[in-house]
Amino acid sequence: MSEYLIELKNISKRFGGVHALDGVSMGIRPGEIHCLAGENGSGKSTVIKVMSGIYTPDAGEILIDGKPVDRLDPIAAVHNGVQVIYQDFSLFGNLTVAENLALNTYLLEGRGRMDWHRARKMAREVLTRLDVAIDVDAEVETLPTSGKQIVAIARAILAEARLIVMDEPTTALTGHEVDALFTIVRDLQARGIAILFVSHKMREMLEISERLTVFRNGRKVAEGAMSSFDEPAITHAMTGLEIDEETYTPDIPSESQPALEVQGLSVPGHVDNVSLSVRPGEIVGISGLIGSGRTEFAQALFGMENATAEAFRIAGVDAFPHSVQDAIAHGIAYVPEDRLSEGLFLTQSIERNMVVSILERLRRGLFLDRDAMRRKTEEMFASMQIAAPSPETAVGNLSGGNAQRVMLGRWLLTGAKVLILNGPTVGVDVGSKAKIHHIIRDLARKEGVAVLMISDDVPELTGNCNRIHVMHEGRFVAEFSSTAMTEDAINDSLKALK
Repeated sequence: MSEYLIELKNISKRFGGVHALDGVSMGIRPGEIHCLAGENGSGKSTVIKVMSGIYTPDAGEILIDGKPVDRLDPIAAVHNGVQVIYQDFSLFGNLTVAENLALNTYLLEGRGRMDWHRARKMAREVLTRLDVAIDVDAEVETLPTSGKQIVAIARAILAEARLIVMDEPTTALTGHEVDALFTIVRDLQARGIAILFVSHKMREMLEISERLTVFRNGRKVAEGAMSSFDEPAITHAMTGLEIDEETYTPDIPSESQPALEVQGLSVPGHVDNVSLSVRPGEIVGISGLIGSGRTEFAQALFGMENATAEAFRIAGVDAFPHSVQDAIAHGIAYVPEDRLSEGLFLTQSIERNMVVSILERLRRGLFLDRDAMRRKTEEMFASMQIAAPSPETAVGNLSGGNAQRVMLGRWLLTGAKVLILNGPTVGVDVGSKAKIHHIIRDLARKEGVAVLMISDDVPELTGNCNRIHVMHEGRFVAEFSSTAMTEDAINDSLKALK
C-alpha cells in the first residue's frame, strides 16, 4: 500500500512562456496536517488546482493511493476524496446552512426537489460531528467568517473528503476563531482526514502542521518535518533572503504637538467615548477582537461614520471630518482592510488607481494634466517599490503586497499627515510584508507621518508600534507602552476578553 494518499511526481505547468510549476514532486499522507508555504506567485495556487483536477499538468504524474491517474478532472478529484476550501468558501449566501450542506448530495443523487426534513437532519448531524452550534436554518450570508468556514468544512465532510485543502483559512479570523479552527482541524486528523494547510502566517504553520513543503518561483525548495524548521528558516526558504524585522523605536520629543488628537469620540452602537493622540512620527497600534469597534473607530476618523466628539484636532487645529472629503482635505488617509472590494478599481491601471484621490489637483482647465499624472505616478511607483511591468498594468493583475503598496501610494500623493491602516498586511506574503513594514516605518521616521495601525497580527504590532491600545466593546481597555509591549502581554489581554 502506498505511503501517500495523493502524490505528485515531476509536475510541470506552463502558462504561455511562464513556468508556474517546474518539476514539482510532493506527497500528502493519510491523516496528516501538511503545510504548503510560499510567496505569491510561487506556484501554490497552481499545485492546488492540479490536485483538484482544475488544471491538467503539461508533464509529470499524479498518483492516488499509489495508482497513477490518467486524467484527473474536478469530478474525479471529488470522487477520490479531494476537497478544496477556497478563501471565498464558494457558498450560496442566500441559501440556508442546511440547503448549502445538502445541495451537493441532492445533485449527485439526481433529486429535483429538496427534502427539508432530511436536509436539516444531515446538517445537524455533520455539525454535531464538528462539535459546533450553528442554526441550520440561518442564511449563510448572515454568518460570521468563522461560521462560513465551518459550513465549508462540513460540506467537505459530507462529500466524504479524505483530503481537505484549506487555502489561507485564517486570513479573516480572530485569534479565538483560529484556536477554534485548529481544534476542528485536529479532530479531522483524528478521523483520518488529511489537511493541506496553505498559509502565509508562520506562527500558525509551526503550531498546526506536522510537515512543510515550501515553493519558490514554481519549484519546491524545502520539505521536511515541521520540527526541523523555525521562522527564519521558513522565511529564507520562501524568499531566498535573510529578512531582519527591526523594532520601531522613534525619537519623538514629548512636547511635540499631536498630529491627531481626539477626545470623547463616539459612534452609536460601536464606539463609546474614546480618546487618542498620535504625534508626528509615531506608529500607534490598535488590537481587539472582531466586533470591538476598532474598524468603526477608524472609519469615524476618516469621516465615514455618524460620529460625535468632544474635540477633534489635526496639528492643533479643530478639524472634525463630516465626510471623506473633509478628512482628505485635513490630511487624513485611510487604507481599508478589504482593499479588493473597498479600496481598489481592479480593472483599472496602477496610474488611475493612484491619482484618483488627487484628480482636482491635476486639472488644467476642463482637462486633466496627463504629464503631471504620469510624473506623480512614476515617482510613487518607484518609491513604493511596486513589482509590475509599468504603471499601466491593471491592479487586478498584481499580488496582494503590490496592490497594498498602490493603496499606500494613492494616499501619500494627497500629502496625508495622518495615515490609518486597517489590516495593512492581510493576505500578504512574508517578503512583501517586510517591505510594507519598512515603507510604513520610513513614512513615520523620515516623513513625520502619524500612523494608526489596526491589526490582528500581534507580532506586526509589537514590531512596528511604539504604543498599542486594546479595544473591547467600543472602548480602550488596555494600553501597552514600549517597555511593556510584549506579544505574551498583548495576547493575554486579548484572551481575557473572550
